[in-house]
Amino acid sequence: MNKKHQQSFSKTVGGKEVRKIKARHEKKSVVWFGLGMFGVLGWSVVIPTLLGIILGVWIDITWPSRYSWTLMLLIIGIILGCLNAWRWITSERKMIKEDKETKKNE
Repeated sequence: MNKKHQQSFSKTVGGKEVRKIKARHEKKSVVWFGLGMFGVLGWSVVIPTLLGIILGVWIDITWPSRYSWTLMLLIIGIILGCLNAWRWITSERKMIKEDKETKKNE
């Protein structure tokens, strides 16, 4: 009986240690994932905004008018960038939720 008890105890402790190590590893990867997400989101807003500004300046220089194409395309670029970031966050959230449900069912 004593040997079976020791084996059971060893198995339980081993399983807990594996879960603890996995949790620590996932915690570190979550931090880097979060920092990476800030970078991706930032660029997904900045690139359309800069393209809108560049195109607006070019239009304003080429065909001067009383309307500022730079300002209009700046705003359009910001809106498109925010929509792009929102779409990306939504898809990532859905993927994370599906991953959690898959792990939960295992």
